Amino acid sequence: MNRTAKRALVLALVVVVGMAFRVSWNALRDIAKAIGADDAAANLYPFVVDGLMALTLVATLVLTGDARRFALRVLAAYTLASLVLNYVHGLVPALHSETVDWGRLADWDPANWALVLLATSLPVGSIYFGSDLVAEVLHHRPAIEPDKQESIHTPAYRSTPEQGEPPAEQPEPQEEVDSSTVAPIETIEARPQLAVAAEVTRPRRATGRVPAAARSTRPTRTEVELLAEARSLTESWPIEKLTGEGIRKALRTSPAKARIVRETLKAERERDSAAAVAG
Repeated sequence: MNRTAKRALVLALVVVVGMAFRVSWNALRDIAKAIGADDAAANLYPFVVDGLMALTLVATLVLTGDARRFALRVLAAYTLASLVLNYVHGLVPALHSETVDWGRLADWDPANWALVLLATSLPVGSIYFGSDLVAEVLHHRPAIEPDKQESIHTPAYRSTPEQGEPPAEQPEPQEEVDSSTVAPIETIEARPQLAVAAEVTRPRRATGRVPAAARSTRPTRTEVELLAEARSLTESWPIEKLTGEGIRKALRTSPAKARIVRETLKAERERDSAAAVAG
């Protein structure tokens, strides 16, 4: 259906509703005069009943949930009340003229009391229910669809991997191997060939410089300092205990330096022994 057809349909609906309101307006005006309303109040009485019905119908198109169900109940109640009053107006011909007694809508007293109560309570109900519906419409917030809410509210706290971008691979820091922690040659040769092959074939990633806090704090000792420290540590050792492994563990140095210190200490011990025998 194009826009012109829709406009014609809406216009026709407005015309039909207007004519129906005019018919109902005549009956409700006579009912209002019968319950004691003056001319001005009687002319406004149909707007109280049928007008609230129209506004409630519009509210049902806007509201959702419990508020919409409440508006539908109000619409049903006022539609039924307008139907009853129009029916009474058709049953009592005296209501068409001004000869009917005030407050007399039926010959049977219980029915008359119920009708008068209904007719007089509709204006009060219009004030209450109309105000409530207006408040509901003004405070109503339309629900946002999940896909639109996801596109509108982009969380700023999401990290790069959560937003779909591939995470950049961070290099792992690798400590610099100190010469004092190098394993002996015998230990290296005793390792299985399979483990060595795995180490060789595994690619090594490039790393940055080791932070100063991760570097070893032990100063690099010269051969003279190592020899002096070895003399003080092995002074009470017998010559049989002067092995490369023992000196390496005592000095915490490399095997190569430990062997040099061992040979030097043995040479000094032999020289001292020879001097003692000669003296």
